[in-house]
Amino acid sequence: MKLLEDRINSDGRILGDNILKVDNFLTHQVDYNLMKAIGKRFADVYKNKGITKVVTIEASGIAPALYTAESLGIPMIFAKKAKNVTMNEELLTTEVFSFTKKVTSTVSISRKFLSSDDKVLIIDDFLANGQAALGLLKLIEEANAQAVGVGIVIEKSFQTGRQLLLDKGVQLTSLARIGAFEGGKIVFAPADDVNYDK
Repeated sequence: MKLLEDRINSDGRILGDNILKVDNFLTHQVDYNLMKAIGKRFADVYKNKGITKVVTIEASGIAPALYTAESLGIPMIFAKKAKNVTMNEELLTTEVFSFTKKVTSTVSISRKFLSSDDKVLIIDDFLANGQAALGLLKLIEEANAQAVGVGIVIEKSFQTGRQLLLDKGVQLTSLARIGAFEGGKIVFAPADDVNYDK
């Protein structure tokens, strides 16, 4: 998605060998116009798949997931990283390791929001080592729902997550794929949505 790649080039910052900071428009401050375009793009790719729910993990995946759900006209669910007193019903729960935060979180979705009738699209902000998406796939499987695809805003293709998801047999759509960081510059690999009309 050229709009996204251009924004990464203009506002993204490379930290070290493998971290991309995009807090100016995605992971802290949110550009709703860009998120709306991203949501529409994911909806266009998956519009004929019969999707009934969009699922993400809090917090940075919420904005693109919400706009995707809006474009598809379906509910969005986010897995919570902390259980609160109002979450007193049966929960689907798994552990997820965050590459950037270097912590493992227990994430949960109330079982009442996912059923065997659901066809689910996972949306997340980043794909690095794939642990967040794999955790969500596990929750969806536990609910006996069907994971139709995984939509990623920014993928770091030089890390292991992409192959782990492809090995699961799930359709993967990354709108911006970073092939490498070279000499302080971002080198993009072809995005997965290039075969869809812009």
